[in-house]
Amino acid sequence: MLAVRTLVAGALHCALLPLASFAPAVHAQVPADADVNAEVKDTRQALPAVEVKAQATPDELAAAYAGGQVAQGARAGLLGNKRVMDMPFSVTSYTAKRVQDQQAATLADVLNKDPSIRFTGQTGGVTDSFFIRGFPVNEGNVSEFAFDGVYGVVPNYHVFPEYVERVEVIKGPAALLYGMSPNSGVGGVVNIVPKRPLAQDLTRVGVDYTSDAQVGGHVDFSRRFGNERQFGIRFNGLHRQGGTPLDNQSSRSEVGALSLDYQGERFRATLDFIEQYQWIDAPTRPFLLATGIAVPSAPDGARNVTQSWGWWKSLDQSVLLHSEYDASHNVTLFADAGTAKTDVSRLSDQTPTILNAAGDTRSTPQNWKFQVNRWSADTGARAHFDTGPVSHALTLMASYYGDRIANGSNSGSAILSNIYAPVASPQQDIAAPSRVAKVSSSQLYGVALGDTLSVLNDRVQLTVGVRQQQIQSDNFNTTTGAKSSSYDKGAVTPLVGILFKPIEHVSLYANYVEGLSRGDIAPTTASNAGQVFAPYKAKQEEVGVKLDYHSLMATLAAFRITKPSGQLYGTVYTVDSEQRNQGLELTFAGEPVKGVRLLGGVTWLDAELTKTNSAATLGNRPVGVPRWLANAGAEWDLPWVHGLTLTGGVNFTGQEYFDQANKQSVPSWTTVDLGARYSASIFGKATTLRAGLLNAFNRRYWSGVASYGTISLGAPRTVFASATVDF
Repeated sequence: MLAVRTLVAGALHCALLPLASFAPAVHAQVPADADVNAEVKDTRQALPAVEVKAQATPDELAAAYAGGQVAQGARAGLLGNKRVMDMPFSVTSYTAKRVQDQQAATLADVLNKDPSIRFTGQTGGVTDSFFIRGFPVNEGNVSEFAFDGVYGVVPNYHVFPEYVERVEVIKGPAALLYGMSPNSGVGGVVNIVPKRPLAQDLTRVGVDYTSDAQVGGHVDFSRRFGNERQFGIRFNGLHRQGGTPLDNQSSRSEVGALSLDYQGERFRATLDFIEQYQWIDAPTRPFLLATGIAVPSAPDGARNVTQSWGWWKSLDQSVLLHSEYDASHNVTLFADAGTAKTDVSRLSDQTPTILNAAGDTRSTPQNWKFQVNRWSADTGARAHFDTGPVSHALTLMASYYGDRIANGSNSGSAILSNIYAPVASPQQDIAAPSRVAKVSSSQLYGVALGDTLSVLNDRVQLTVGVRQQQIQSDNFNTTTGAKSSSYDKGAVTPLVGILFKPIEHVSLYANYVEGLSRGDIAPTTASNAGQVFAPYKAKQEEVGVKLDYHSLMATLAAFRITKPSGQLYGTVYTVDSEQRNQGLELTFAGEPVKGVRLLGGVTWLDAELTKTNSAATLGNRPVGVPRWLANAGAEWDLPWVHGLTLTGGVNFTGQEYFDQANKQSVPSWTTVDLGARYSASIFGKATTLRAGLLNAFNRRYWSGVASYGTISLGAPRTVFASATVDF
């Protein structure tokens, strides 16, 4: 905590210094909220430009489509920086402007507005977890989000948007691009791009309010130094605390994120530090439902069955070093090295079970300690060359990821409560665990090769690649410390993608790509106990069309993803199950009419358990996968009040089952969000005021169906307000 407070204090001190005392600014990121800074014109000397063929530059990645909500480029893992129109995948890249205008508290608020993604956690909970294209991502105890293209660095449970420049989503399996996801997710990849030093000086201070009594302050500070302005620094600090919209709940968050960079003529490097602290009193938990009962109607979203004396604390510390060197005009060497440490303590109810239609619940409080350590490194080379009429963008890369999980817990006595009228129980004195034993460790090694071949002035592009991935995993007996099971298997995952631009503004694409999940080890209850199964390969076939026409960007995709799994049949554990998700996905973003901006889309999912060993589940719909998802957001600049914008959004999710027998489900739900913002120069300072209503009509609904069969209570009506000023 001392490090966070020191960074925040230092940044606030710098914010009060005269701007003239700092060196002039030049290069790095183009801010996604450039409309707020439009009055700041940078006419000073820029850093030396390095032209890299077939790779989008950082400025091109940051440039947004009309409306500023979605960026024109994204990272494609192994393939490097790419323009969206040159990627044979469905990709959405949300900008910092979109995130800030939305007044998002965590990453969950950002991604829940994507028509292919649904948040599976709970408001006031402890993790950002999702379904992407109907498959779980980030539901375990190791984060599956990439940070600047690298796994194992981003804070583990929650991502705060104050230090985020873009949220990039590549939909579908992506084992070739990023390697196997740490927790075996195959629905897509979420990459967090951090804020980096800007071309122009920035000193931005913000305050925010969330009902019922949550107040926060944020500083964003950027400068560049050096004779050629090659050194950069950017700091983002956050402090927020107070009561939340949920009964008996309050929270406190502190974040310090420091980004340093060096931009030379041939050598470039970045260094990111993040320290993130969170304390939640009465943290919410998802619900289990007793077998055979119907789902009770949802209570008011503000109801909280967690005892007021429960709490959850987490401390994340992350660091990532990235460097690249232009060995020649067409060869670039690169390397990354990062690590992250997460310490969690919590004393609260374990997952409550709803016992009957009256909403009675039973749960057992526990005192837990978690330790999660992660490491990541990679190195490789990118080369650009021609063979006759064919242009190549070739990448060779080696990567490593490792993690270690340790935990310990002590249990208290069972507590009875009710979802409609929570019951306060006497505080239990549950001792903290005396030791935090190692539970598991994993190592993922990989070597990958990819090439994008282009002809006819890049109008036809063929991307091919292959990755060899080795998976080593050990589980440990928490009492003796001895290994209880081990896993060491390898797999090869390919990718083939083709993209064709028949006319200007249109890209047609198709891909075949695989995802990778570690195989199972047969449990001790099976007659083949200890048998190690090969990694599971999820396979995707996808075709689509992208339209980038002046002020509108749209993607229409048709996809099919199949993922095998194992289960116990009689006394034998076998890999004989399969889930198939296929569907259509339409996304759009832009400003079709001057002053009117749109963002959203619709997804239709035909999901089925195509292989099971039970006639009762064969052909059923998988847990947590709705048939329809839709989001539609709009902004309107009032023509008669300069700087005033009205905003609104409608969010729909279809019925979801949370048991494989398809006997228990939550009904579909629709929520409406409303808001407004006002941007102006006040006393010569660029100022933006924002206000919003989440779930404006206070709809009561169940949401967040997770893959392990839990449900969560939807968020209540929540009021947001904020103000930012650029000094």
